[in-house]
Amino acid sequence: MMMRGAIMGVALLAVPQAVQAAADAGAAKDILMRSVAIKTVQGEGQVPKLAAYYAGVLKKAGFADADIVITPIGETATLAATIRGSDPKLKALGLIGHMDVVAADRADWTRDPFVPVEENGYIFGRGSEDNKYDVAMMVATLAQLKKEGWKPRRSVTLLLSGDEETDMVTTKALSQQYKDLELLLNGDGGGGLLNDEGKPVLYQLQAGEKSYADFEFAFTDAGGHSSAPTPGNPIYRMARAINAIAAYKFPPMRNELTKASLALSADRIGGEVGQAMKRYAQSGDAAAADLLSTRPEFIGQVRTTCVATMAQAGHALNALPQSAKVSVNCRIFPGVRIEDVKAQLVKVVNDASATVKTLGDPLASDASPLRGDVIRAVRGAVLARSPGIAVMPGMSAGATDSLYFRALGVPSYGVSSLFMKAEDGFAHGLNERVPVAGIPESLEQWDRVVRALAK
Repeated sequence: MMMRGAIMGVALLAVPQAVQAAADAGAAKDILMRSVAIKTVQGEGQVPKLAAYYAGVLKKAGFADADIVITPIGETATLAATIRGSDPKLKALGLIGHMDVVAADRADWTRDPFVPVEENGYIFGRGSEDNKYDVAMMVATLAQLKKEGWKPRRSVTLLLSGDEETDMVTTKALSQQYKDLELLLNGDGGGGLLNDEGKPVLYQLQAGEKSYADFEFAFTDAGGHSSAPTPGNPIYRMARAINAIAAYKFPPMRNELTKASLALSADRIGGEVGQAMKRYAQSGDAAAADLLSTRPEFIGQVRTTCVATMAQAGHALNALPQSAKVSVNCRIFPGVRIEDVKAQLVKVVNDASATVKTLGDPLASDASPLRGDVIRAVRGAVLARSPGIAVMPGMSAGATDSLYFRALGVPSYGVSSLFMKAEDGFAHGLNERVPVAGIPESLEQWDRVVRALAK
């Protein structure tokens, strides 16, 4: 989840005055723990159960039945809940998160991943970080606003998808139904970083993410007895293709987000890498980009990357292989067409006998603009909880629900309220956890941002 030309223009704006009381932290924690206890893994059919639970929380707060819509899609579902605005001419403000989680094997975990436990200042459980923490904060915030009788000018609609971690069918459905949103705030992107002492040091406002695409290169031959090698061995041809892809570097690229985030991060990083970040942000220096590309944490910020991830070949130990294929996963810089990346890989491999296909139906999207109203709202809310920390725009190397909305032209921003230490990030991993202490401030952050952008 974590990382101003444009943001520097608002750096001196005043922090908003205190708003009305945010949602109750105890209630929000209860929503989070009850959410984690529902096993919303693909194939379990539990997403509709979680959606019904959230609907119950919102209805208890005063939401009318007509303002909450649960839509079954296969074994999963979506949820949409709306606080209606006073001005029907204004486009709605959207909030989004996902109810599903990745699988977790009980044998690998210290605790049962689907029995939430509060221990040593953390709530442990699968999905606690990704993405049930911020979903719980959003649900609690809208419930509190409804209880207060809050009347925004702009409608506010909470959208929860049900298969973001897998097929994104629900995400696509939501994007088509709500493509006329003014903007979208995503709880599954951005967020705050705590240092080793637990003090906030920076906040990332995510305004772009790289597109995801998989390609398969396949090689075939007649095969034969292993005692009589032939020049068309598919494994050798596949190996040459893999080596060619490994050696190739896509050209460095910059956008508004990467220039701003690299420039702002340079002094914090310092040394040779920090200087390279400055040069690249200022001029696009190719040598600086190559140096940054030697660092796993920065290579995704300066260029498209493609890497071989899976391979299959051969059918017997004593036979020449008849086939070999390799899957290549690409994380594509915003604004670059998927077809162009595929065409470049074909050139790099330079084997006319290879069969190349795109796996699945990948979608490309561009970065969202750094809107002043969004920056002011998020910056004000973040500085209210953590005065003086840096608020940086950034780009994620992975994809979230925002992908489908950005592709339809809806400005989308990752504004997670979760502040964590770098070493505490276990999303998709073992013993996933979130700190309990930040819940009150997370609720205040969501309250401020929603009020500011829906007024």
